Amino acid sequence: MKFKAEIDVMPLEALLDPQGKAVTNSMKTIGMPEITGVRIGRHVRLFVDAASQQEAEAKVDEACKKLLSNAIMESYVYTVEQAN
Repeated sequence: MKFKAEIDVMPLEALLDPQGKAVTNSMKTIGMPEITGVRIGRHVRLFVDAASQQEAEAKVDEACKKLLSNAIMESYVYTVEQAN
């Protein structure tokens, strides 16, 4: 079966996010001071062939740990669903 994974990788809350800080400061400049606390991360979509949802989730988790995120600086969350 083919599964689709949607993965969000974000900098850890304890770490400085210079891009997010720059965007937050820019919000004030464009007249939107009510928008604060911007954090910039990345979104990854991938497809995986697996025999079951559990196997697909295990493969996605392994990919996140080995390549898609840096455990020292980032966290990740993902969803896996059967692809159409």
